[in-house]
Amino acid sequence: MFFLKELPSRQMVERYVEAYGSDPALISDALLMMRRASLLIRKLETYFAGHGLSQLRFLVLIVIDREPDRQWLSPNEIAQRIDVSKPVMTRTLQALQADGLVRITASETDGRSKEVTLTPDGHARLQATLPEYYQILSREMAQSAPL
Repeated sequence: MFFLKELPSRQMVERYVEAYGSDPALISDALLMMRRASLLIRKLETYFAGHGLSQLRFLVLIVIDREPDRQWLSPNEIAQRIDVSKPVMTRTLQALQADGLVRITASETDGRSKEVTLTPDGHARLQATLPEYYQILSREMAQSAPL
């Protein structure tokens, strides 16, 4: 997250750029982009919390659901798609399973492997969350001036 409430002035950026090099417009645009992204993430986290989710838990549900020709993914595949560590993924999947949103079973072909599927409740929670999620993203992009 980017917690800087007030972005540096153009003069301040130019002073640093003079000392360290780079294009002041690019630096200012990057800082603005990070600030917007931070505010959007805060909005989304608040929204997800109202649905009993976090951004990570939401991403797990959608990553499983978006595979059109697969009914399940392994915990490792999910972790790779979201780019989180295996321990973080393990804890997240255990919490989602405890909440009845995913089912974790042993693979029929390889007993050492696990298969993660959405439960009907998990699918319903995802479907209930998606419409406003897309509205939040759309509103944010419509309200933001180009960089």
